This record gives sequence, C-alpha cells and structure tokens, in this order.
Amino acid sequence: MKKEDIYKKFVLGILFVFPLVVYLFFASGKNNFAKLPILTKGVHEIENLKFLVDQNPALKNHITIMGYWGGSLENKQAEALNLNEKIYKRFYEFADFQFVFFVNQDRLLEVDRLKKTLKEGAGTDLSKWNFIPASNEEIQRHFNSLQTPIELDNEGSTPYVFIIDKDLNLRGRNDDEDAGTLYGFDARSVAQINKKMIDDVKVILAEYRLALKIYNTNRKK
Repeated sequence: MKKEDIYKKFVLGILFVFPLVVYLFFASGKNNFAKLPILTKGVHEIENLKFLVDQNPALKNHITIMGYWGGSLENKQAEALNLNEKIYKRFYEFADFQFVFFVNQDRLLEVDRLKKTLKEGAGTDLSKWNFIPASNEEIQRHFNSLQTPIELDNEGSTPYVFIIDKDLNLRGRNDDEDAGTLYGFDARSVAQINKKMIDDVKVILAEYRLALKIYNTNRKK
C-alpha cells in the first residue's frame, strides 16, 4: 500500500473518531470523572422512626433520593412526575437505589392518590418509592441533620431533593457554576434535573459499582 493511501486512511480515521470522542466526553458530564463530594456526614437514619411504611426502608447501605413533602402533597404532583420520569424510571433497577419521602401522618390518602397518578400511562413499578409518615417534629429533626442552608416551609415541605449515600452522607457539588455549593436539586426544574441531577446520580452509582468490582477482584486474588 502506498504511503499516500495510508496517510489518507489515517486522516479519515482521525476525522471520524475525533468527533465521536468529543461527543462522548461532553455527553458523559463533568462529574463523571470524579467522586461526588461529601457535603454532610452523619445524616440521621430512619429505621427507628415510630411511623413507618410496610417496607421499613433504611438509608444505610442504600443510595437514596431523599425528599421532604410534609403536608403539601396536593402541590407535589408536578415534582413527583418530574422525578419519576427523569430519575426513578432511569435508575430504579439498580440494586440498593430508592426514593424516600417524608409526609405528614394525616396525608396517607393523598399518598395513595399520588401513587395512582404515577402508575398511570407507563405503569411504573413503585416498589422503591417509599413514603414515611411522620410528625412535623420528626420531619424537621431529620431534615436538620442534612445541615444545609435550605429551609422547610410551615408545612414541613421543600421542593428540593437530596442524594444520600450508603454511609449516611449527603452528596452534592462544591464547585457548582450557579450555586457554588449545590446541596439539593429543585424538583420543579426539569432543566436542573436534566443538566445536573441525572449526571450526579450516574456518578454515585458508578462509584459504588467500581468499588464493588475492585472488591470482587481482590477477593479472587
């Protein structure tokens, strides 16, 4: 083969591969090349609460999307649908992944209605959507353990949701281009979910999958 032909094939290869590499780099997100920072250690466990749902969920050894909806479930349908479509359906099949939301004890009928709404259409498997009925004091106490500048409203609610890792740490961003430190994600904002939250959930899932792979490899040695 002539040198000119080799050169042409080399150039064509570069022209084909380079755009693909660039695309994969940017599509994978900025945080996919580092661990998601720990912002708060020692988030309170939930298994000792007096009022629990049937599954008795726990934060330990789970990757949890944590939310506080208190007594304002009537206004949470849009947030629930955003999270269900963008986050839950994408990741719920991963082992140890779950949603946990605090609600007031007298809102269980509204929880049932919300579940029916989420099941409509695609028929979502809601087995990892956990709702914790609790008093306002219990909700506030648990929320305080996150140690964020975000506040609950007078109904014990916030539109922000949080990523809690398997060791009861709050994960987020300490170099966010908009907020500086990003403690949680606004579930009202599809744009923030798409641009940031999906990426960060991918990062923490990849972190634990890599740790498990390394552990299994070391056991075989």
